[in-house]
Amino acid sequence: MNDEPKSPAEMKEIRLHRKRTQEVEGIKAMAEIAASDIAIRKRTEKLRALRLAKEAEDLANPPEPKAKPKAKAKVAKKADVK
Repeated sequence: MNDEPKSPAEMKEIRLHRKRTQEVEGIKAMAEIAASDIAIRKRTEKLRALRLAKEAEDLANPPEPKAKPKAKAKVAKKADVK
């Protein structure tokens, strides 16, 4: 880096260049955000369609209820009487 003091015209040029660079980077960042948003929306739409199809299939073909095992008869304990 050059430590010499810069003239006001050079400082203005540096600020202008920095501002233009920031504008370009901002535009790129916004484009990336928009692309990411579109990708998320597409993925969400696909997953929603899969979920709705599965729910419709489950409603059309409900699973058979599992047979519950019969409860064993409880044997009463004999109380010791003295």
